[in-house]
Amino acid sequence: MNKNTPDTMTAIAISAPGGPDVLQPISLPLPSPNNNEVLIKVAAAGVNRPDCLQRQGLYPAPPGASEIPGLEVSGEVITVGRNCKRFKPGDQVCALLTGGGYAEYCVAPEVQCLPIPEGVSLIDAASLPETYFTVWSNVFQRGQLQAGESLLVHGGASGIGSTAIQLGKAFGARVFATAGSDEKIEFCESLGATKAINYHNDDFVSSVKSANDGQGVDVILDIVGAKYLAQNTKLLRVDGRLVVIAVLGGAKAELNLAQVLMKRLTITGSTLRARPPAVKQLIAVDLEEYVWPLFADGKLLPTIQQAFPLHEAAEAHRILDANEAQGKIVLKVTDYPHD
Repeated sequence: MNKNTPDTMTAIAISAPGGPDVLQPISLPLPSPNNNEVLIKVAAAGVNRPDCLQRQGLYPAPPGASEIPGLEVSGEVITVGRNCKRFKPGDQVCALLTGGGYAEYCVAPEVQCLPIPEGVSLIDAASLPETYFTVWSNVFQRGQLQAGESLLVHGGASGIGSTAIQLGKAFGARVFATAGSDEKIEFCESLGATKAINYHNDDFVSSVKSANDGQGVDVILDIVGAKYLAQNTKLLRVDGRLVVIAVLGGAKAELNLAQVLMKRLTITGSTLRARPPAVKQLIAVDLEEYVWPLFADGKLLPTIQQAFPLHEAAEAHRILDANEAQGKIVLKVTDYPHD
């Protein structure tokens, strides 16, 4: 380890399941990378809804993962394991984690690290891994979205949603979104949604069809689950694909299987955190080849609403708990420039 690296670090721990105030700074020894991992001096950590669920005791870390929350970071590689071949000390990366991001240092499998995209600041890059890995694997790998098709994104103003809107448009799809306020509607449309629907005021099935030449959509990315299942299957076109990545509106619902059969629907879903590094590596390879160049071209932009200091993690969680986020929130850990 670098002789200038401290023995201990500050991290944000969950003192007990509960509200944002249970997030407390503690001092911990620096983690040690194994043979396939790198040690990163964290510049910033992304804040995501799964962090809030973990804080509430509803989404425990997988076996062997850090109990410290935080699923994505950006920063500088400090040391590398003996089997690491790509990155070296001094390289700047962003990384997908299974935990441990709310800290001054963290370890990550080398295969889950990516270079900072051209045109993206080191701090802003912390907002990318969790949402881009999730959207790419679900919308494009599982949902098989193609150019010329249509995509509906539920929760379009969220970190996942804002990423899905941008990626869908960048790859030639017609994108629609739902959100819960007029301000969020404007935000979704500013990112490239053809039309965004305020679900408090309008039925999204009829609204999307009205804006899509009377047609349904080919792919739906859903974070709601049971509450929207009937409407989602009604809105999907023949050979449509419903991809469920969260169940904020419940996990159990009745399903009209006749509609699934007649329209040849595919209903799928996934979680990412517990999947092995080899699976995440395949997603990372795709992202670097097909997605990262779009940042340099200006077709994709980080969507950061606010950057909080690490010790204000509770304030960041309050925004997510209140469903007030538009885009991403990050925790700024070390003093790097923020664009």
